[in-house]
Amino acid sequence: MAERFVDYQHNQVDLEGFMASPDAAGKRPAVLIAHAWAGRSPFECDKARSLAALGYSGFALDLYGKGILGQNAEQNAGLMQPFLQDRANLQARLQKALEVLRSQPEVDPERIAAIGFCFGGLCVLDLARSGADLRGVASIHGLFVPPPNISKPNITAKVLALHGHDDPMVPVDAVTAFKQEMTDAGTDWQLHVYGRTMHAFTHPEANDPGHGLAYDAKADRRSWRTLVDFLEEIF
Repeated sequence: MAERFVDYQHNQVDLEGFMASPDAAGKRPAVLIAHAWAGRSPFECDKARSLAALGYSGFALDLYGKGILGQNAEQNAGLMQPFLQDRANLQARLQKALEVLRSQPEVDPERIAAIGFCFGGLCVLDLARSGADLRGVASIHGLFVPPPNISKPNITAKVLALHGHDDPMVPVDAVTAFKQEMTDAGTDWQLHVYGRTMHAFTHPEANDPGHGLAYDAKADRRSWRTLVDFLEEIF
């Protein structure tokens, strides 16, 4: 497996992505990985490695800036909120990361997907809503709140959402609205709901059930298997 960091810029902000790819030469299908609210952490880098082990190029993007990583909930919220308040800027930064990934020598530019965790799930759904040229996107315990700057989503990617039923950050009415949004957009979409499962169910360090965050080994395993099947289908 080959690993390297990729420096890039957006709006004069220095950013650093992480790329993992199989050793074999040639252009590979690639997966863009959008991080949770803390920033690009070892968790997302490990997901890139797991994808490389499957034969894909995995690219963990950076939204906040090179070396910037929140250390607690307050810092994480402070990093994320400006992007939630300006979804157009978020979409532009995501699009920049996609362009950077598409230009890498080990990437097949015609076969790219995007996945995201928590805040990153919202990010990849925004990419899809903005009409980004992607084979598919997967939101993993992501947020479904639609962006105010896109009234009629132009979704060409297939959409997969992996959701914990007991996630307090995504109430039932948000799930219902998401399903209607995807249907109205004519999207090829799937929603998998895991019972008795909270937010951040794929993150082993999530251990705050009082606030609705808890790792769930079964949901983690099941959701990864579903994601693997999804990637095989779209590629």
